[in-house]
Amino acid sequence: MSLSSVVLRATGTHTASVIFVHGLGDSGYGWEPVAKILAQSLPHVKFVLPHAPEQPVTLNGGFRMPSWYDIRSLDKIATNEDEDGMNASMRKLNELVRSEIDAGIPAGRIVLGGFSQGGAMALFTGLQSEYKLAGLAVLSGYLPVHERIMARATDASKRTPIFHGHGTADEVVLFQYGEMSAKILQQSGYSVDLRPYRHMGHSTSDEELRDLQTFLVKCLPDSA
Repeated sequence: MSLSSVVLRATGTHTASVIFVHGLGDSGYGWEPVAKILAQSLPHVKFVLPHAPEQPVTLNGGFRMPSWYDIRSLDKIATNEDEDGMNASMRKLNELVRSEIDAGIPAGRIVLGGFSQGGAMALFTGLQSEYKLAGLAVLSGYLPVHERIMARATDASKRTPIFHGHGTADEVVLFQYGEMSAKILQQSGYSVDLRPYRHMGHSTSDEELRDLQTFLVKCLPDSA
């Protein structure tokens, strides 16, 4: 089943797209206000904010909630992971990417990003993509199943710049996971801009959003 999404149409000539993936328990609506702020300096960009399907989450006592994959423990977030769930979500996110390409937007004019679990999915999907995307944007996320995913990373993805913003006081996805993820990617030849935000928890900030906006403007310049 295809993902339903919140879509913010470009206010100018549509020449680029951003697909942004929310975190656990959220929806595309949760990031709509942020997308509207970012869109102010990106009139040529369409924002696609997909909704995760509801599924049982071990961390939530097995109750159903919006989730891209099962999370079993925050203590072992980078080692005890639901790769089957990630693969299922990757297929759906790839459908969104292909939909933009089919609509006439080149892969090199598409940024895939996300927050927390959504940031992990942005890396999981983007690193294995057959397309050279314009960029990957990770907020408070991490590199999942890193040994296996790096073995499967495509040559196309190695030319894709990565923005990684992370709060040093993140109590959910610890900052050390962000640092570890950036280090692994950098050692594999990826261009990663890791931005630490002092005292920021598992959230975002005006400073981070300004940095993200700068990254998007650089990756997706107005070519209309």
